[in-house]
Amino acid sequence: MPRLEHSHTPGAIARRLGHGPRVSYLRDWVYGGIDGTVTTFAIMAGVVGANLSPTVVVVLGIANLLADGFSMAAGNYTGTRAERDEYDQLRRMEERHIALAPEGEREEVRQIFRAKGFEGDALESAVDVITRHRESWIDTMMTEEHGMPAVSRSPIHAALYTFVAFVACGSVPLLPYLLGLAAPEWPSAIMTGATFFAIGSFRSRWSPKPWWQAGSETLLIGMLAASVAYFIGYLLKGLVA
Repeated sequence: MPRLEHSHTPGAIARRLGHGPRVSYLRDWVYGGIDGTVTTFAIMAGVVGANLSPTVVVVLGIANLLADGFSMAAGNYTGTRAERDEYDQLRRMEERHIALAPEGEREEVRQIFRAKGFEGDALESAVDVITRHRESWIDTMMTEEHGMPAVSRSPIHAALYTFVAFVACGSVPLLPYLLGLAAPEWPSAIMTGATFFAIGSFRSRWSPKPWWQAGSETLLIGMLAASVAYFIGYLLKGLVA
C-alpha cells in the first residue's frame, strides 16, 4: 500500500524545509563498498585460482585494502574538489554578470520562468521577487542555468566515506583467512556474496527497484568479476614458481 515518507502538516513542512537540502554521501558509500568487496575478493579468487597459499591471499588482500582504498579515496577527493571548484567559478561569474549586466541577467530569469509556464503579470512578479534578493538571484541562476546542485558536497567527507566503506566491506572476504579456517574458500565466497547482496539491498532504499532486484544485480556483478579473476589465475598458475 502506498505511504507518505513524511508529514505534510504546515509545522512539519516548515521544520523540514528549515533544515535546507541534505547533503548525501550514499554514492560514495555504495561505490566504496562495492569496489572494496569486488577488488579484494577478485584478487583473492585469482590467488586461489593460481593455487597459491592462504598466506599470499592475506598479504595481497590487506595490501589491496589499504593501497586501493587510499587510491579510491584520493581520487574521489580530487573529483569532488573539482566539482566544488567548478561551482565556485560559476558563482563568481554570475556575481560579476549581475553587477555588470543586470538587465541581461533579469532577461535570463524571465526566459527561464517563461519556459516553466509563467506568463504575464505572474511572470514579471516572479522575476521581480527573485532579482530583488541578490543571493536568491545567484542561487536561481546556479540551479536553473547551470544545473548546479543546491548544496555542495565536502571533498573530505566524500573521501572518508569511500575509504571507510572500501575497507569495511573489502575486509569481509579476508575474514575466513584471518581466522585461520581449514577451508576458507567457501566461507569467504558465501560471506562476500552476502555482502554484495546487502549493499545492493541497502541501495534500493533510494531506488525504484525492489530490494531483492537491486541486491541480486549487485551480487551478479561482484561474482562475475570474481569469476573472471579466478579463471585468469587458474590459467596462469603454471607461470608461478
